[in-house]
Amino acid sequence: MFEMAACGLLRTLDNGVIVRVNPTFCAWVGRSAEALVGRRRFQDLLTMGGRIFHQTHWAPLLRMQGTLAEVKLDLLHEEGASIPMVLNARRHEADGVVVHDIAAFVARDRDTYEKELVLARKRLELAVAEAERLQEESKDRAHFAEQMIGIVSHDLRNPLAAIAMGAGLLADGDLSEEQRGAVERISRSTSRATRLIVDLLDFTQARLGQGLRVSAEPTDVHAAVFHALEELAVVFPARKTTHVRIGSGPARADAQRLAQLVGNLVTNAFAYGAQDGVVTVTSSVGSDLVALAVHNDGPPISETVQRTMFRPMERGTTDSHHPRSVGLGLFIVREIARAHGGSAEVTSTASGGTTFSVVFPRR
Repeated sequence: MFEMAACGLLRTLDNGVIVRVNPTFCAWVGRSAEALVGRRRFQDLLTMGGRIFHQTHWAPLLRMQGTLAEVKLDLLHEEGASIPMVLNARRHEADGVVVHDIAAFVARDRDTYEKELVLARKRLELAVAEAERLQEESKDRAHFAEQMIGIVSHDLRNPLAAIAMGAGLLADGDLSEEQRGAVERISRSTSRATRLIVDLLDFTQARLGQGLRVSAEPTDVHAAVFHALEELAVVFPARKTTHVRIGSGPARADAQRLAQLVGNLVTNAFAYGAQDGVVTVTSSVGSDLVALAVHNDGPPISETVQRTMFRPMERGTTDSHHPRSVGLGLFIVREIARAHGGSAEVTSTASGGTTFSVVFPRR
């Protein structure tokens, strides 16, 4: 059985000198039994790394434990090639002499597999490191872009204010009908650009992790909504709105932010609702909650769009007939609601129309 075993078998003395070896092991290392028995030590057949391991681990562990199992080492062929082997060893006494019985198994396939695993792990680590680098680079670029949006938007407000003031002065003069129409278009465009800049500044502030600033104080919610609708009537003279008031009393809120919220929702209703319909704005002050709702008739919004429309840069439609926007209005609405401790939602059906609702605590 020793001579015909399918694995390599050898016996060595405690110092490693080979005293017996089978043909299988001899064939694997390319040496005859005569060249090994009594002439070579087992550790002499190992690579340099294997010899160090044999001295620091193999021999001490065999003395302490008496056995070793599944130790992978590279042995050297007579011609210099390296042969990966898995070794089992047992230390015991035979005829009063300490010997080591060693069984060896060629592990080329296992060695190839392990090397492939190591390479795959290294490739994965490099890919993860590259992905993290790109992610950080993307964050830096996004942060820089958002900062630039904030800076540019802030710097644009002053010249727009000057244009609005100039248009107001011109409107008070003696103008022809054509000139007055041009001044009104300038005023409307300036107002729209100003609202866009406000949205961009708010978007930048929210995305940089600062959240929207609100100055909550006792506020007449109905009055805040009414004044917002008055301003919108100047910008959209051809559109109709209805204001429904429910309840009474002050609520802790930011009147300017509420006006901005109503302005964004009503403008959105004008853009996407029925062009000849009336937009209904309802302000409700309850004992614990304040609710604002903007309703319009028109085509319903699909459930797929409803799920994403409060995200930044999302638009409710891809129809080219609708006015283009950067898709920040509803995102700002949601952020204003959150800043007041509330939430925003939408419902839309073919029979009931579309209603955007914001609810937040009264106190």
